[in-house]
Amino acid sequence: MSAEQKPLKITDTVLRDAHQSLLATRMRTEHMLPIMEKLDKVGYYSLEMWGGATFDTMIRFLNEDPWERARQLKKKAPNTPFQMLLRGQNLVGYRHYADDIVERFVKKSVDVGIDIFRIFDALNDFRNIKKALDTVKKCGKIVEGTISYTVSPVHSVELYIKMAKQLEDMGSDIICIKDMAGLLDPKATFELVTEIKRTVALPVHLHTHATTGLAGMNLQKAIDAGVDIVDTAISSLSMGTSQFATECIVAGLKGGPRDTGLDMSLLHEIAEYFKEVKTHYKEFESDFKNVDVKILDSQIPGGMISNMENQLKEQNALDKIDQVLAEVPRVRKDMGYPPLVTPTSQIVGSQATLNVLTGERYKIITKETRECLLGKYGKLPSDLDPDLWEKVSKGQKVIDCRPADLLEPEWDQVVADCDGITAKEEDLLSYAMFPKVALKFFETRGKPLPETQASASSAAPASQPAASAPAPAPAAPGGAANYTVVVNGKSYSVQVGQGAAPANVGAAPAPVAAAPVAVAASPAPAGGGEPLTSPLPGSVFKIISKVGDAVNEGDTVMILESMKMETEINAHRSGTIQSINVQESANVQTGDVLATIG
Repeated sequence: MSAEQKPLKITDTVLRDAHQSLLATRMRTEHMLPIMEKLDKVGYYSLEMWGGATFDTMIRFLNEDPWERARQLKKKAPNTPFQMLLRGQNLVGYRHYADDIVERFVKKSVDVGIDIFRIFDALNDFRNIKKALDTVKKCGKIVEGTISYTVSPVHSVELYIKMAKQLEDMGSDIICIKDMAGLLDPKATFELVTEIKRTVALPVHLHTHATTGLAGMNLQKAIDAGVDIVDTAISSLSMGTSQFATECIVAGLKGGPRDTGLDMSLLHEIAEYFKEVKTHYKEFESDFKNVDVKILDSQIPGGMISNMENQLKEQNALDKIDQVLAEVPRVRKDMGYPPLVTPTSQIVGSQATLNVLTGERYKIITKETRECLLGKYGKLPSDLDPDLWEKVSKGQKVIDCRPADLLEPEWDQVVADCDGITAKEEDLLSYAMFPKVALKFFETRGKPLPETQASASSAAPASQPAASAPAPAPAAPGGAANYTVVVNGKSYSVQVGQGAAPANVGAAPAPVAAAPVAVAASPAPAGGGEPLTSPLPGSVFKIISKVGDAVNEGDTVMILESMKMETEINAHRSGTIQSINVQESANVQTGDVLATIG
């Protein structure tokens, strides 16, 4: 039987990419568990339920353990393969990790129930997926070697065919075409699937998004070309920046040679269930809910748009969103046309946002932009803009080896850092991914988390640290308990107690504002100094200098984290550090005084 006559296989993304694209990845495990048994009976090829931004969001905002989520879901759905998205050497983080971390992470993922690993590299530099791919194969699980699809003057069908063959030679079990921004059109889809299937002897899996409105036509052309598996999302969490609706594909193929065989009655029940669940997350819905053909120009993936919106809201500059969207392709061209997918989408998007907000292109260059241009994320597809390279290089050369070859083993240091805190391997891996966020999570895990905290904290940009853990205050009258919740540096008094309705996500009572909590700062000594101010909102990731240090103009004083990227804050003049006015992890806004230099 040819591929054109085989039943089409379906991977449903409702437990991962669908809510990552539409609801800022905020869906909680408690809203997944009740429907898992029905999901398990549908007949899916797999359920994508892990990876991507789930790790970060769970420990940063939801006070949930991602490893435990996988175990709980697997118990409820033991028969359907679980699939995860793995960022190659980046795993589920935003930097390259040493090989010993990659190997342990993959093995532990297998232990908690992951069967299929969709492994990609943002630059299609397959040196960066080899360690993860080889480890999955050693564990006896399935590898989807992935092509990150993009459109540029240097990308072509011929190039993608070569990539597919390379992935087959590396040991992939399936070739995945990952169209993360929904850039495919019907003609390109048919040609790409046809040529890959003609070149390699592996199943082809298509992942695309509905952002541009072309997904239905693209999927039909892929089916006509013999694609083996496609990603869809249950209808109540489909379309917009998510995937095309599962039921539409199932209904459209029913009775034909590619009939999926999926249970439509169960799909209706599942759709109704998630329709109700979605109501709990209204505050996290992106404004990008419908067709946006302009994405063909900006090429921004669905999961990134909400972060960009939030960043601009923090600046009271949401009116500049169109300028930022126009700047993204310019930055991408300057940086050698990287595909826009985590982490390159964040790198390019953050840099474009800074270019617009500062009013000057590359006035501020993030650490990640600098490292990407220096080859520390892998080989860029094309040449760099000479002017940008001159600003970045400072006499340095682009590395030509696999970036992870420059990394020392990390595991022993991770164990040492967590000595006396935790010795559990999966906790140590969470710490390796997101050290500061994980430490906060270890403190709050298992403690009640008022819905107000989850609601308010997750309304901030995904780059912001989680709100600090609520500390119970003396009981209020009537058996209620008072909590102090700190969100974006401000304190709110929240009362939870008898008589209150059970809290639902997005349905908690509004917090009562209290006086802002002052960030501890070193007072400026007599004589003062010139203020060094924050150029953007974010959190203080690391303070490099201390009071009394002599600095030259351009020296790094501290590092801010914003939109998941690190921005070096450099001295605006030579002199001596007179004061440091913030603490690490403090949230800051544009114009806040970070330090003074005299």
